[in-house]
Amino acid sequence: MSDSVRPASARREPELASWDEHADVVVVGFGVAGAAAAVAAAVSGADVLVVERTSGWGGAASQAGGFIYLGGGTAIQRACGFTDTPENMHAFLAAAMGTGADQRKLALYAERSVEHFDWLVDCGVPFRKTFYGKPGWEPPGDEGLMYSGGENAHPFDGLVPPAPRGHVPQMTGKRTGERGGGYMLMKPLVETALTAGVRAVYDTRFERLVTANDGRVRGVVATHYGREIAIHAQRSVVLAAGSFAFNPAMVDRHVPALSGRPGAAVEEHDGQAVRAAQALGADVEHLHACEAAVHTDPGLMVRGIVVDARGDRVINEDTYPGRIGEELLARRGSQGFLLVDEQAAEEAEAARDAAALLAPQPSWVSEDIGELEAEAGIPAGALAATLEVYNRHAENGQDPVHRKATRWVRPLRPPYGLYGVRGRTGGFPLGGLRTDVDGGVLDVDGQPIPGLRAAGRTTAGLAAGGYASGISLGDGSFFGRRAGRAAAQT
Repeated sequence: MSDSVRPASARREPELASWDEHADVVVVGFGVAGAAAAVAAAVSGADVLVVERTSGWGGAASQAGGFIYLGGGTAIQRACGFTDTPENMHAFLAAAMGTGADQRKLALYAERSVEHFDWLVDCGVPFRKTFYGKPGWEPPGDEGLMYSGGENAHPFDGLVPPAPRGHVPQMTGKRTGERGGGYMLMKPLVETALTAGVRAVYDTRFERLVTANDGRVRGVVATHYGREIAIHAQRSVVLAAGSFAFNPAMVDRHVPALSGRPGAAVEEHDGQAVRAAQALGADVEHLHACEAAVHTDPGLMVRGIVVDARGDRVINEDTYPGRIGEELLARRGSQGFLLVDEQAAEEAEAARDAAALLAPQPSWVSEDIGELEAEAGIPAGALAATLEVYNRHAENGQDPVHRKATRWVRPLRPPYGLYGVRGRTGGFPLGGLRTDVDGGVLDVDGQPIPGLRAAGRTTAGLAAGGYASGISLGDGSFFGRRAGRAAAQT
């Protein structure tokens, strides 16, 4: 479908017959950015109304694993025996978030990360002060801290002293993808918002912005069960409606690497908020960038080697698994394979937690690398040459090619298992509206659009091409707070 099917052009206030609802601040979306914005605006004295497309709060955040990327010396980091500083956190983010990342946002986020953690705790978000040290996408239990960005792997471990910054809310009865750490983040935030007097209208789909004759945003037009309603914002509108992951036309145009691939988001992430702001002249950033995942057990990957369709090794396998997915998706055509041996498979299985997902099964098994190459369509001799170089150095516990940590390096011996990860990568866009540190939406001249703010995946946040698990929930809640507070004071 075309992204022009739903009009995004603004409505003029004089064209409206009347306003159906009124509030000081109107927040579009009740995910993590919207909830944080609503709390901050309400405690700043504003009457807040949240417009939510679905039948309840939560958005993509409530279905996420729940990592919140925080550091600089949080209470959990200290309790688990790790030393971290805002300066080290900033240095890591500057290196890991991609070319063109907003340095002012990175510095501010690192500087005030401990304060943001404390704010989340004050809102009732629970954390267990326990470190989970195994390779994985997320803790299978309720541990509260984990490496989630490759901080302890090349090249970042040589930049600053490694510190884990993936903070996960404590969750009992955890069900990944249904009710995990993300749900346990959202529930207290929403309860805090409602206790503060925030109102919400559900089953109400945002359509367009409403502007006054002078160009100031005055509210929104939405549909509620097919009926158009106009909602007035006395002070400001905050757009927090997610990314454009489920707008095929926008994905095809801006981030074709994700075209036709499953989006790690919810279908309400249709890009309409981005388009509506663009209709007012809003600038955008990093629309080409995306996060990617390769859906294979990290505990297995770290013990083997990941190669592309030509048989060339891709990256150090002990890094953040999302970085492996990004490398495959962005530069290897999303075609890759994981080669392990029997010992690696047995060690990975022995290290797996009972609550973890089932281990993947190899696509091909053989004593002969040449046979595996033929089965997988890898050029004859290519995988064998890669394995020979890896094994030669691994005999001495070294990996000079990609610098995987010594603890994971050893020669791979037959029999081998080859896992196809071709086409298994998917992710979500990282780009969106260009904003200042208080969520002000900037136009193409760099000037704020009066009465309009945004946060979360509707915006270009901290990540501009690199990623670490927890950045979306982290910058969504952090800059959502700032957007809500500024909206209330406008």
